[in-house]
Amino acid sequence: MPRKAKGSTAPAPTTAQALGSLLKSARDIMRKDKGLNGDLDRLPLLTWIMFLKFLDDLEQQREQEAKLAGKKFRPAIEKPYRWRDWAASPQGITGDELLAFINQDEAVRPDGRRGPGLFAYLRQLTSANGDDRREVIATVFRGVDNRMKSGYLLRDVINKIGGIHFTASEELHTLGALYESLLREMRDAAGDSGEFYTPRPVVRFMVAVTDPRLGETILDPAAGTGGFLVEAFNHLNGQVRTVAHRKALQERSLSGYEPKPLPYLLCQMNLLLHGLDAPQIDPGNALRHKLSEIGEKERVDVIVTNPPFGGEEEQGIQGNFPDDRQTAETALLFLQLIMRKLHRQPTAAGRPARAAVVVPNGTLFGDGVCARIKEELLKEFNLHTIVRLPNGVFAPYTSIPTNLLFFDRSGPTREVWYYEHPLPEGRKNYTKTALLQFEEFAPCHAWWKQREENERAWKLPAAALVATNCNLDRKNPRAKEDIAHLPPEQLVASILEKEQRIIEIMGRVQKLLTESLGS
Repeated sequence: MPRKAKGSTAPAPTTAQALGSLLKSARDIMRKDKGLNGDLDRLPLLTWIMFLKFLDDLEQQREQEAKLAGKKFRPAIEKPYRWRDWAASPQGITGDELLAFINQDEAVRPDGRRGPGLFAYLRQLTSANGDDRREVIATVFRGVDNRMKSGYLLRDVINKIGGIHFTASEELHTLGALYESLLREMRDAAGDSGEFYTPRPVVRFMVAVTDPRLGETILDPAAGTGGFLVEAFNHLNGQVRTVAHRKALQERSLSGYEPKPLPYLLCQMNLLLHGLDAPQIDPGNALRHKLSEIGEKERVDVIVTNPPFGGEEEQGIQGNFPDDRQTAETALLFLQLIMRKLHRQPTAAGRPARAAVVVPNGTLFGDGVCARIKEELLKEFNLHTIVRLPNGVFAPYTSIPTNLLFFDRSGPTREVWYYEHPLPEGRKNYTKTALLQFEEFAPCHAWWKQREENERAWKLPAAALVATNCNLDRKNPRAKEDIAHLPPEQLVASILEKEQRIIEIMGRVQKLLTESLGS
C-alpha cells in the first residue's frame, strides 16, 4: 500500500461515511447521462476515473520520494496527460472540449497544443526503464471507453472523484472496503453468466490453508476482479523482511488471466489499490493455449481460483484439449488447465506445487469426460482434501452446492479427506443478508494440520473412489439429515441435481441404443 513521503502534506483523510456519500453522488450524476445504461456502464466509468486519480497520487508521492533520495524520476504518464494537468482543477476543461480531449485520436490538449487525445495517448504507452506500469496502463485503456454523452456531467463526476486522496493510507483502507462493495454490485448487475463473486471468507480460507510462501509463483487463471490475487498479495506481504523480498513480491510472485475488459479493469484497479505496482494480468483467455504445449517454463507453484462454471466454451477452445477430454463445460476445462500448470518439482520453498479450486457438485459426481479427468487427478496428483460447503454460500448468484478441492504434486492420492462445513447453529441457510463469516472456518483450520475423523470429517481410500468410476460425491456417514426440514431452496437444488443426473444417464442410454441400432 502506498506510503506517505516524509515532508509531504497529504490532505486529511475522508471518513468512510463521507467517502461513501461522495461515490454515491458521483453515481447519481452519472444516472442523468443518456449514454449510460445501468451499473454495468456506470461502474467501469467510475473505475477508470478513479484509476487515473489513484495513479497520479501515487506518482506524486514517488516523485517526492525520489527527490528526497536524490534520484531521477520518470513518470508513467507525462504532462499534460496527468490527472493534475487536466482534471484536478474544478474549473478545468469541460463540455465538448473535455469529451474531445478524452475520446478523440487527436485533440486540443489542456496545454493548448494539438496532440493525441487522452485515451489515444494512454493506449500507446510502452514500458521504459523497466517500468511495467506503462504497459499495464496501456492494456487497461485498450479495453475501456468513455460512454458519457455530456462533458458537463463528466466534469461533475471528475470533480467528485477529485475529493478522494489516495495518498492517505487510512483513506485507502476505507476505499478498499467501499470498492469491494462496488465489485459486488457489479457482479449483481452482471446477472447469471456462470461467474460468481467469491465471498471474501472463502477466498481467505483457501489462501490461508494453501499458504503461499515468498519465492513461490502464484496464479489465478480466472482472476475476475482479483480477489484471490489480492488475498495472496496480503498473505505474502506479511512475509516481507528485506528489499529483496519486496522486489520478489512486486515482480515475480503473482499473475492471472482475465479476458473480459470490465473485470480486467476492475482487477487492475483492485491490485493497484492494495499495493501491487504492476499487476501481471494477461487480458486473454487462459484456455487459449494447447494443453500439450504447456511446459515447465509456463508452470507455477500455487494456483488459487474459482473458475466459471455452468458456461460453455467454443469449439476452437475445446480443440486445445486431448480428444478424450474435450468438453464444452468451462469448469472441467479449467480443472485440466490447473492440473497441467502445476510444477512437477518442489517449489523454491521446498514444498509441492499445489492448488485450491472451487468446483460445483456436478464435478464430483460427473462421469464420461469428467470421470477421466478425475481419474488423472487421483492417480497423478494428491487430492488430499475436499471441503463441502453448505447451501447459500454463493447467494444470491447461485443455489448450486459448491466444494473446495485441494490437491498437490506430492504423488498419487492414497486417501481423500472430506470436511463438511456446517451452517451456524439454528440456521438453515446462508442468505444475501446473513453471509458466511471467516471465523466460521476456524474449526476446519484447526483440524487441517491435526486430522482426525469426527462428526464433520471422514476419509476414503483413493482405490475405493476409482472403483466407483471416480464418483467423489460422498456424503458424510455421520450426518443425520432430515430432508423434510431442509429449506425449500435446498430441496429444489437437491431435486434439480438428481434430475440432472437422470438426464445424463438417459442421454448415455439413448446414445448406446442409437449406436447399437446403427450397427
